[in-house]
Amino acid sequence: MLHEDIMPPLMFGGLVVFLLIGFPAAFSLAAVGLFFGFISIELGFFPEAWMFNLPLRVFGILSNDLLLAIPFFTLMGAVLERCGLAEDLLEGTGQLFGKIPGGLAYAVIIVGAILGAITGTVAASVISMGMISLPIMMRYGYDMRIATGVIAASGTITQVIPPSLVLIVLSDQLGQSVGDMYAGAIGPSLLQISLFLLFIWGVSIFQPHKVPPLPAEALAPRDWRLWWRVLKGMVPSMGLIFMVLGTIFLGLATPTEAGAMGVVGAVVLAALNRRLTWPLIRQAMGNTMRITSMVIFILIGATVFTLVFQGVDGGIWIEHLLGLLPGGQTGFLVFVNIFIFFLAFFLDFFEIAFIVIPLLAPVAKSLGIDLVWFGVLICINMQTAFMHPPFGFALFYLRGVAPKSVLTRDIYLGAIPWLGLQLLLVAVVIFWPQSVTYWLDRGPRVDPSTVIIDLPPPVSTPDIPSVPIFQ
Repeated sequence: MLHEDIMPPLMFGGLVVFLLIGFPAAFSLAAVGLFFGFISIELGFFPEAWMFNLPLRVFGILSNDLLLAIPFFTLMGAVLERCGLAEDLLEGTGQLFGKIPGGLAYAVIIVGAILGAITGTVAASVISMGMISLPIMMRYGYDMRIATGVIAASGTITQVIPPSLVLIVLSDQLGQSVGDMYAGAIGPSLLQISLFLLFIWGVSIFQPHKVPPLPAEALAPRDWRLWWRVLKGMVPSMGLIFMVLGTIFLGLATPTEAGAMGVVGAVVLAALNRRLTWPLIRQAMGNTMRITSMVIFILIGATVFTLVFQGVDGGIWIEHLLGLLPGGQTGFLVFVNIFIFFLAFFLDFFEIAFIVIPLLAPVAKSLGIDLVWFGVLICINMQTAFMHPPFGFALFYLRGVAPKSVLTRDIYLGAIPWLGLQLLLVAVVIFWPQSVTYWLDRGPRVDPSTVIIDLPPPVSTPDIPSVPIFQ
């Protein structure tokens, strides 16, 4: 007869088996949860009434206002992907930096960060920059591995820089505000952009032949037309970033409201660039529908799994398993990040967020780890899933738009240095939590032990005769 203590590892193992077989994650979660739920009821591990929580939890998911931000930001990114803004940004910025070694790579990194802040999707950034920048880099003699690596890596900045969809999902799973998650991600985003720029600077110093400047005949005149081209792409982008992120940070809008305003802004930009067509809107809405449906189904499956998992004391099993790791907070964070790094070879970031994070969050909280710091750290780690050879989605996106003359081997090998830089950022954030917490507004900090409540004694008053209200 099964003992209750063996149920959590059996559930976890069963889920792994389903996922390795290739069964869809949403249905794997629900199937494993329901199967072990019926077994647990039959064996008396918890009563039937425990499963009555399931409809309430599913209704809670469908009525969660925060999750409305996901379709809004997805639709905004899908519209911006096709509105021509990336072309203006890349052409103008590329000309601006083109006369220095590595100038095109600098432009790709900067534009990748801007696109990340206005689209929130990796696919949009990688595909746009791959179609526009890669042929130019190939034409002017860039090393193929440097060119493909910088395009793929710059697209993954989208995962960390607000308004990242990953941060929205993690804030929901960790019970933290989206504004705090976005504010906490500012420092790591700037650090990541700096690391990427420093890497290109190092290549331009020690191996300048790999990142040559543009020849004189390819450079546009340094006159008002060049600056107008740069400003035409930069100013609308900055305005859209303020409309989305500025309103959240200033407390003027919720993430859902900011996402709705972002969609309006994206449609306006598409109209100004004369790209607003019915096929564009239809494709963007179809892409949004598919992603939103996937997220909701995974979340419903995850809530079935976690309900049964908690019913058989799976949370206590995880806490005992991870809470006794050597090294305290640091040991826990190092283990978790290594675990998630390898897990990301096989699972999408949505699946990791909905399956693994609810199991790890209570342990992190019991160890006194700031959950915003923990969430941003996990977000940085999960972006490496897009750069893992040979499974990284960013590499797949780039392979899909790269010319046939570009070898897949060069795309994979070109991703490795950038993957190392992303892991370096994970280590920096683990050992320097202030890179996240410095940007958080926690309000005035008061030690409860120093608070003294001193109330004066009540003052006695003479009896006042009562007067009837109605005579």
